[in-house]
Amino acid sequence: MRLFDILYKYDKKFPKADCLVKKEEGKWIPFSTKEFIDHSENLAYGLISLGIQREDKIAIMANNRPEWNFADMGIQMSGAVSIPVYPTISETDLKFILNDAQVKYVFVSGAELFKKVKGAATDVSSLKEVYAFDNVADVKNFNELIELGKKNKDVSKLAAIKDSIKENDLVTILYTSGTTGTPKGVMLSHRNIFSNVYAARELAPVDHTSRALSFLPLNHIYERMLVYFYMNLGVSIYYAESLDTIGDNLREIKPQIFTCVPRLLEKVYDRIISKGNEQTGIKRILFFWAVSLGEKYQEAGKNGLGYLLQLWIANKLIFSKWREALGGNVRAAVSGGAALNPKLARIFWSAQIPVLEGYGLTETSPVIAVNTLRPKGMKFGTVGEVLEDIQVKIGEDGEILCKGPNIMLGYYKRPDATAEVIDKDGWFHTGDIGIIDEGRYLKITDRKKEIFKTSGGKYIAPQMIENKLKEVSLIEQVMVVGENQKFASAFVVPSFIKLKAMYEKEGKVYPGNEEVIKDQDIIKKIKEGVEVVNKSLAHYETIKKIELLPREWSIERGELTPKLSLKRKIILEANKSLIGKIYNE
Repeated sequence: MRLFDILYKYDKKFPKADCLVKKEEGKWIPFSTKEFIDHSENLAYGLISLGIQREDKIAIMANNRPEWNFADMGIQMSGAVSIPVYPTISETDLKFILNDAQVKYVFVSGAELFKKVKGAATDVSSLKEVYAFDNVADVKNFNELIELGKKNKDVSKLAAIKDSIKENDLVTILYTSGTTGTPKGVMLSHRNIFSNVYAARELAPVDHTSRALSFLPLNHIYERMLVYFYMNLGVSIYYAESLDTIGDNLREIKPQIFTCVPRLLEKVYDRIISKGNEQTGIKRILFFWAVSLGEKYQEAGKNGLGYLLQLWIANKLIFSKWREALGGNVRAAVSGGAALNPKLARIFWSAQIPVLEGYGLTETSPVIAVNTLRPKGMKFGTVGEVLEDIQVKIGEDGEILCKGPNIMLGYYKRPDATAEVIDKDGWFHTGDIGIIDEGRYLKITDRKKEIFKTSGGKYIAPQMIENKLKEVSLIEQVMVVGENQKFASAFVVPSFIKLKAMYEKEGKVYPGNEEVIKDQDIIKKIKEGVEVVNKSLAHYETIKKIELLPREWSIERGELTPKLSLKRKIILEANKSLIGKIYNE
């Protein structure tokens, strides 16, 4: 099946008025399945009238909104190839992508992104025009192209183009920023992505009566595949206004499902805990009793009757309020993009908010494995069972290898890079280290490229240690360092929200981030938490020293990838002096 076939199937099987919904000026604006098709087809007519040819490249650089989907489907129907771009991309990377893909047209959301494209496009000879979804002075509007299509409808020509498109044809190129080097364009076919949609068809507890809230960037394959997945099941898709309004939007929409990254769940949990800290007396005691109970939650069938009775009480008194804060209808949250803290997963599951952690890469369209609600379909600390039609094996060096219909066509214009990751037998080398737990659950233990060696010759897997350290209450972000050094240390970004709350509780004035990281009592508390983690590590893995940093790492400053992975080289370079201080260089 081609991806645009999903849209026609959606309209035929589940015609509805709220297929796609956005919020503008305080009002939810729905688009029906028929409107979705009309806008997409008219856009395709417009592109064809502009002279777009098969596999010409068209970029989409915008926030999540129905127009993104119209552009995506219209580009597909015209036979062109979409190039989704992160709105937060640097001008340097944007210029590289526009030139590398020889992009002819760009769709942007508004004035700010238009300026970014114009700034990057000074040396891009292929670019013909930029269209904005919003009304922007002196900029061509997206609706102009739709109107152009309406005036130049050539039904037979569009039908012929669609008929000529095969499931193995290239549909999109997604440029991965990665943690080093220039972006690489991952080429995915209709079949690559649809194989994931089809394999996951029975794994989420939703159907045509359900609503999904979408807020992760559509230009990333994770959210994009799940939007196709929702469409395939007839789920209504509501777009959050922004990351800041997710809480309000959840309560308004009352969705059955949403997708997220662990960082978001951590922030939700931190807010819940801060509310608990505001309680007094019996309410506070009950709140933290419930949280403590949740931390002990095990997979279905492993919790004793006594525990389940206590959990029932906790759900009645405490956790029911957590569910209400998420709209009251959430049947599952899907988590991906980074490792989820198992403690966090246990607490949410105990609160009847199942978090289905999955794993994959852009190159694998993206899902390789996922935890599910099926009997024995999940295990904490793992990324679940491998999807049907996908093969996984562990290489001699512990690397996870994958084969199946979801594996990319290759890297655009980079046969050398493709050959480095897809071997002669067709196995894709993920770059992640893992094991098959109990013969069925895939468990990620680290990134192959991030493992480093101490001067004593011992290998350190930083991600595993970092995930444990993030369980320390006062640690917000952490990066383990120590390559070619005698021992491992860590850069720690404290939870400044919690530190401020501590100061307020003690009746003290918060001195600011720069000063608070020098507070010996705070340093001592964090070190005590680190020592608890050290007890669970091998001697050579233990964190001997820590250095606190005064601000969180961010995408905007280039310290995190859009998936919120650490850009280790950049963080190390920016903190050379601290490395010198730690190791007395």
